[in-house]
Amino acid sequence: MKHSIPKKIVLIGASTGGPGQIQKIIDALPKLQNTSIVIAQHMIASFLKSFANNLSINNNVVIADGEEEFLNATIYICNGNIDLVLYNDKICFRSNKAVNSYNPNINMVFNSFVPLSQSSKILCAILTGIGDDGVEACKNLSEHNVECLTESEQSAIVDGMPNRVRELVPNVQVMDIQEIVTKIKEFCE
Repeated sequence: MKHSIPKKIVLIGASTGGPGQIQKIIDALPKLQNTSIVIAQHMIASFLKSFANNLSINNNVVIADGEEEFLNATIYICNGNIDLVLYNDKICFRSNKAVNSYNPNINMVFNSFVPLSQSSKILCAILTGIGDDGVEACKNLSEHNVECLTESEQSAIVDGMPNRVRELVPNVQVMDIQEIVTKIKEFCE
C-alpha cells in the first residue's frame, strides 16, 4: 500500500536558545503546500502549548506526542520520546518507551525519518543548544543524501550542538540563522 507522505520534509532540532531561532524560521514561511516541518526543541511539556500557539500564525501546528498521523502541510512540535512508524496503514508518530535525557530526543525523532529519505526530499537543520543531541541522526541522514545545515558559531546562542555537528558531520552546511531562514523558506516554496 502506498502511503501519502509529504514530498518535502524539514527537520529542525534545537535546545537552549532555540525557541527564538525557530520563531524566526516559522514566521518567514508562506502557507505550506507540499512540505511538513518537524521541530524537536528541548522543552518541558508544560511550555509546548504556548510555544505551538506562537508558531501557528500562517500554518497548522500540531503537538506530536503519540499516534498523530504524519500529514502534508503541517508543522509538528515533538513532545516526549517519540518517533515515526507505520501504524494501521498510516505513517504516524508514536510514543516510545526508551529512556533518555532530553524532551524530545532529537536523535530518536530524526533517525526515524531516515527511511523516508528514499521517497521525500528532506532538509535537516541543527540549531543552537547545549550538548550533542542530534549529531548522530544528522550523520545518518547525511549518509542517506539528506542536506544538513547547522548554525555558525557567531549565530548560535549556545554553540554546543552546532559545534559538534560541524566537527562530526561531513558535508554539513554552516550558516548564520538568517541564511538558514532563507534556505528553509526557499526549500518550502
